[in-house]
Amino acid sequence: MMKYLICIWGLFLVVSCTQKQNELSITFGDHDLVSTTLAKSWDEGIPLGNGVIGALIWEKEGRLRLSLDNVNLWDLRPMENLNTPEYKYSWVYDQWKKDNYKAVQDKFDVPYDKSPAPSKIPGAGLEFNIETLGDVDSTRLSITDAVSKVYWANGTAFEAFVHGSEQVGWFRFKNVPEGFKPVLIPPAYNIEGESKEDSPVTGQDLRRLGYPEGQVNESEKEISYTQEGWGGFNYNVSVKWQHNGNDMEGCWSITARYPEWETNLNAVDLVEKALQRGYQSDFSSHKDWWAHFWSKSAINIPDSVIEKQWHLEQYKFGSAARNGAPPISLQAVWTADNGKLPPWKGDYHHDLNTQLSYWPAYSGNHLDLEIGYLEWLLKYQDNFKTYTKDYYEAEGLAVPGVSTLTGEPMGGWIQYAFGPTVSGWLGQHFYLHWRYSMDRDFLKNKAYPWISEVAIFFEDISVNGENGLRKLPISASPEIHNNNREAWFGETTNFDLAAIRWTYEKAAELALELGKEEDAKRWNDLLQEWPSFAIHETEGLMLAPEHRYEESHRHFSHLMAFHPYGLIDYSNGEDHKTIVDNTINHLTETGSDYWTGYSFSWLANLQARAFDGEAAANTLRIFAENFCLPNSFHVNGEQYNKGYSKFKYRPFTLEGNFAFASAVQDMLIQSHTGTIQLFPAIPNGWDNVSFETLRTQGAFLVSAKKENGQITQVQIVSEKGGDLKIKNPFGDSKFSIDAEYVLEDDIINVSTSENQKIHLVLDK
Repeated sequence: MMKYLICIWGLFLVVSCTQKQNELSITFGDHDLVSTTLAKSWDEGIPLGNGVIGALIWEKEGRLRLSLDNVNLWDLRPMENLNTPEYKYSWVYDQWKKDNYKAVQDKFDVPYDKSPAPSKIPGAGLEFNIETLGDVDSTRLSITDAVSKVYWANGTAFEAFVHGSEQVGWFRFKNVPEGFKPVLIPPAYNIEGESKEDSPVTGQDLRRLGYPEGQVNESEKEISYTQEGWGGFNYNVSVKWQHNGNDMEGCWSITARYPEWETNLNAVDLVEKALQRGYQSDFSSHKDWWAHFWSKSAINIPDSVIEKQWHLEQYKFGSAARNGAPPISLQAVWTADNGKLPPWKGDYHHDLNTQLSYWPAYSGNHLDLEIGYLEWLLKYQDNFKTYTKDYYEAEGLAVPGVSTLTGEPMGGWIQYAFGPTVSGWLGQHFYLHWRYSMDRDFLKNKAYPWISEVAIFFEDISVNGENGLRKLPISASPEIHNNNREAWFGETTNFDLAAIRWTYEKAAELALELGKEEDAKRWNDLLQEWPSFAIHETEGLMLAPEHRYEESHRHFSHLMAFHPYGLIDYSNGEDHKTIVDNTINHLTETGSDYWTGYSFSWLANLQARAFDGEAAANTLRIFAENFCLPNSFHVNGEQYNKGYSKFKYRPFTLEGNFAFASAVQDMLIQSHTGTIQLFPAIPNGWDNVSFETLRTQGAFLVSAKKENGQITQVQIVSEKGGDLKIKNPFGDSKFSIDAEYVLEDDIINVSTSENQKIHLVLDK
């Protein structure tokens, strides 16, 4: 009898272990996306991604749809109008002087609007007929494990994830009817009907690309799709699945191939390798990737709206950024799935969008993902040099403000698409990577060479003004006056001047760091040859000399000297403080009628830098509650008619999301002045707040806790050693520190060694 019971118990354990192996251990939390229905539009879908491939999960006409994407899906045909004698900064300047600016618009702006390519293109849809399953009971995205779950009232369940580091996605259904299987839906490249031009903002008709019909091959448990594009480009989608009783699981991938690119595994091969590893094995390594991601930093704040939105922004950043992948584009791995090209062709906008998208990476401690942005810029530096020679006829380095996957210029409103100081703003990201990592090899081989090349370019294209100081022949301030002749200013705008002055200041700083004293003198001498900023006595920073900020506008381009460059800052004395206060007051008094969502995110960063925590928190709530869809995507226009903006449209872009996260982090910690400040811009009611391993300039990892309104403990890890300066976080209270220090002017100074750990504790 005992042997019989032991055998039964052993069989029970085997069955239990087998069942457990088939169940994913998914972590659910308060910051997950939760709903009782499936989204009915692509831009409200549940987002999954790994920086290269992505998926959106939603319901389309009674079918569960996975919108499949790969960031390398591009039509890279060149803009023909950019290979003409008129393609010159000097020619544009001549037309502007002659008041013949329509010729410029016709030559460069109009072709961008009319041409469907170059452009990012969509991948495919993977659909499952769910009409017979009845009502959806709930949907959930676990942001901790990056897994989507859908439950139906009849007991059917669905789960899906895009692997954190492998270029495959997995799906699994439980309790589905016999014959249940996926259908692959190619994009509408070939559907019958007359092609429409439409708008680059709303998305142009896919049929205008002129692609041949794609090839779909289907067998009992496998579908593959190959689509030929322009110039020998093609992409491949593969999906395979298998049934186990009433359950089904499958794997998909999507890959791109260009004639000149190194040949890698295609989608079919990637799926086959994934199936050999298995669902459970891939989920385990996927979960490990995300556990490492979330271990990099954490926050705990008493505002549930802001805290949840921050976590969702972190999740999207982890889904959209990778080393080895292109930068975060307007829609990253979630290209529009509405039968059209994506808004603004899904390109790389360097007049704001890519830059803001990486703001949170630095203090958020995600330099390992942010580096992909910089490596892409370096990879296509030769293309940028060609652009510099062809368009500007200059030495040094310029970057087109609107570019393709390979860094080629695309045109558009050329004040910004060909803006003269784009490479300067991009240079700040090289500088920030150096300051937050203190990686001297990066400084020597990448950061300084980039910034010094930009400095050479600014010297080469500048001219002497009537006052004897340098100026740009014509200058702009994104996106003031749109693409009209008036968008060009005869004097250098504060936007361009901020990039120029910052470049020379930092070029000199980095040259001295590298012992290049002659270089430093050259850059400092050139800095003195440029004018100071145009500042109004009561309104603060202006657009340009004689040009005040007089009407509501979405892009705070005239404020760059304050943020993000920090050339004007509270730390620089009362004069600068007055400029900052006047600038922000005038900006908000002028009103938000023509702001978009990212304007509010940017404003919160400005307010945090001005130590106004109440205002920053209020602005962030406005953004989260009025300019985001239920899946947290920022859609530019106000969605709920609360009166915050007259823009009501909803083209989805990501920079507003990531600027939101940056503002939250600046409320908790700042280090841009060289001195670390803890909780510098939090509202009065945030008495209990904490964060873990936020990164500062100087490569310090800082954790801090505030309890009942008093900072009680701080932990610091000095990755690279060096001088630590931190504003005394304990006020007049006594504290203990396990390191030698000097307290001077309320600044704690510690000379640290590499990997030294320092603890500061409030004495009880």
